Amino acid sequence: MPTQVFCMSHPGNGIRLRNGANELRYLFAWRTVPYGRSRPRLTRVRRRGTFQRMEDDQKAEKDGSIRAISRAIAVLQAINRNGALTLTEIADNAGIPHPTATRIVRTLLEERLIEREPSRKRYRPTALIQTLSCGFQNHDRLVSISRPHITRLTRLIDWPISVVTRVGQAMVVRDSTSALTSLTFNNYYPGWQVPLLPSSSGRVYFAFASPDEQEELLKAYRVNQRGVDNLTLREFESGEATAKIRRQGYAAATRTQYSANPGKTSSMAVPIFEGEHLLGALTMVFFANALSIPDAIRRFLEPLKDCAKAIGDEMAAAE
Repeated sequence: MPTQVFCMSHPGNGIRLRNGANELRYLFAWRTVPYGRSRPRLTRVRRRGTFQRMEDDQKAEKDGSIRAISRAIAVLQAINRNGALTLTEIADNAGIPHPTATRIVRTLLEERLIEREPSRKRYRPTALIQTLSCGFQNHDRLVSISRPHITRLTRLIDWPISVVTRVGQAMVVRDSTSALTSLTFNNYYPGWQVPLLPSSSGRVYFAFASPDEQEELLKAYRVNQRGVDNLTLREFESGEATAKIRRQGYAAATRTQYSANPGKTSSMAVPIFEGEHLLGALTMVFFANALSIPDAIRRFLEPLKDCAKAIGDEMAAAE
């Protein structure tokens, strides 16, 4: 039997053993033994899985982020979007391992941000969750004022309408009438995000934003170009796309790829202003196979603009 030679190195917090073309990765796990002494136990883990998550965590630390907080936020968003969820559903929706979800849920229970339903093993948000959004009263006012207007518009045209505002390089749904019509593939609840420049709502927001805000967004895209192609970015950097959108008063996106059903829907959006202040965008989403962009503009652009103006006027009057 040939002699096997192992080469040992230390990748981060673990040990890597190489044997020719084969490679095994190990992590140190410490356990307490009698007399208060500790000894290392060499534990084999999967090549991808625990070790991969550790590498991801190390990368996150280099980026200045804390992975545990990101995962806790993902859990809160999952529960807030879907209502009462089981632990398995929380883990699936947040995209994290079940043991991690269990630890986070236990912490959120202790902080009283969520609670367990008395009759079943489901977890739901408590009223304390509202303390995390107390700085966004203006958006609450936008939702309460816009709701009657977008409800009336959906009853008039049948297509779902969404009120969307910017958060970083994304546009976030604040309210939607997707649950009020059958002309939708999915219900888009508050919190649903779409990328800024590829979306109609993001494009129209960018076009009507102040020059300083536009430059800030472009600078962020130059640092991290995630979610936008080079051609689209160049069109907005040159000012060509911005000028066109401002001239026509709307933005459109054909067969969007970032929806719950990629390629099956198109959309158009108009800005919402409170006086001179840009609040967000009003978006209409429709089946790409049922309605072309030119037809949608011809039939529904003016009602959409009228709705956005009515919302903005009421916001200004209620100030």
